[in-house]
Amino acid sequence: MSSEQEFITQVNTNKKIVYKVCNVYMDTKTDRDDLFQEILLQAWKSYESFRGDAQFSTWLYRVALNTAITFLKKDKKKIPTIYNEKLPDIESLDSNEIEEKVNAMYKAIGSLNKIDKALVMLYLDDYSYIQIGETLGITANNVAVKMNRLKAKLKEDTEKYYQF
Repeated sequence: MSSEQEFITQVNTNKKIVYKVCNVYMDTKTDRDDLFQEILLQAWKSYESFRGDAQFSTWLYRVALNTAITFLKKDKKKIPTIYNEKLPDIESLDSNEIEEKVNAMYKAIGSLNKIDKALVMLYLDDYSYIQIGETLGITANNVAVKMNRLKAKLKEDTEKYYQF
């Protein structure tokens, strides 16, 4: 199998990662599509340097996050966060309450800085602290400390945005 075919196979297997990054950092379909293409371009350009020390998914996450952050710096605009995965269990609420809670959570996540958004996204995708640390270039202990602080902040901010 050629390296191009291997790349395509790996990207197709892990494309949800790219979609999630695009959804977290961009709010319009056009911006998400542009970022998606930019991430794939950057991944292809750097694919030859992929040594296989980490899993392809971890490497792709790193490329996607770095590309998204660079992309944002170029545009110099604040992007609201939209994340549609793994919400807390809120079955006991009616649909209006659910929608209000979800919107409050989106606002709380949207208020985070770029790195903290990435950390939360990786955490919500069930990455271990070690994997998150490898992806973001920090220690697992630092991830644990940051996550504890972020959980408290998100809980407080969600409650602030949600009118009980």
